[in-house]
Amino acid sequence: MLYLVENLNNNLFDLNDKVAIVTGGNKGLGKFYTIALASFGAKVFVVSSTQNGWDELREEFEKNNEFLELFQIDITTPNAAITIVNEAISRFGKIDILVNNAGMQRRNPIFEFNDKDWDEIIQLNLNAVYHLSKAVAYEMSKRKQGKIINIGSMQSFTAGKRIFPYTASKHGIAGLTKAYAEALAEYNIQVNTLSPGYIETDMTRVLKNDPVRGPEIEGHIPGGQWGEPKDLVGPLIFLASNASDYVTGVNLPVDGGYLLR
Repeated sequence: MLYLVENLNNNLFDLNDKVAIVTGGNKGLGKFYTIALASFGAKVFVVSSTQNGWDELREEFEKNNEFLELFQIDITTPNAAITIVNEAISRFGKIDILVNNAGMQRRNPIFEFNDKDWDEIIQLNLNAVYHLSKAVAYEMSKRKQGKIINIGSMQSFTAGKRIFPYTASKHGIAGLTKAYAEALAEYNIQVNTLSPGYIETDMTRVLKNDPVRGPEIEGHIPGGQWGEPKDLVGPLIFLASNASDYVTGVNLPVDGGYLLR
C-alpha cells in the first residue's frame, strides 16, 4: 500500500498543454464543458454552426488568460470532419481530447414525426460523431494517446415516447462508444460516454417548471432534486485526463441516481 501511495501522480487531473475540441461548445452545457476544460488547463477549440455566444465566451477566456479558438462550420456537411481536424492542428499543433457534444432534439407524438426530423437528428447526433471521431482518432493514433468523450443522455438508457430519433441516436452513441473503444485501445485512445441526467440549465428550466413533468422527474430522483452544471465537472475532467487511462467503453451516468428507479 505504501508503494502505491508513494507512486501516485498528483497531477492526474491536470490538463495543462492539452488541446480539446468541443463541438457545440458555445452554448448550453457545451459552453460549460468548454469553460470546465479550460479551468483545468486545456486549450479549447470550439466548433459551432453559428457564432451565438462567441463574444461572451471570448470575454470569459480573456479574463482568465486562457486559450480559446473558435471555428464556425456545420459538422454534418461533407468533409467537415477533415476540415475541423486540419483547422485544429493548424492552430494548436495537436489534438488530445474530443468532446462530441453538438446535438438536437425534436419532440412529437409518434404519428406526427416525419422523415426530415429523423434524418436531421440522426445526421447530427450520430453520423457526425462517427465521422469526427474517426478523423480525430487517426491523428491521435500517431501519438498513441487521446481521449474521446461522447455526450449521451438518460435516453441512452431509457425510452422516449415523443423523441424517437433522439432516443435512437443516444442509444447509438452508447454502442458507437463501445465499438470505438475496442478498436482504438491498441492506440492508447480511451473512448467513453458521459450521460448527464436532469441538469438545470436555461434550456431545461421550462421542463423543470412544468407543473406535471417537473414534480414527476424530481420524484424519480432519489435525492429529490435536479443536478447543476457543476455536478458534471468531476466526471468530465476524469474522462478527459490521465485519471481515466484504464477506463474505456464506459457510459457514465451523472444523474443523481435517476436510473436506479
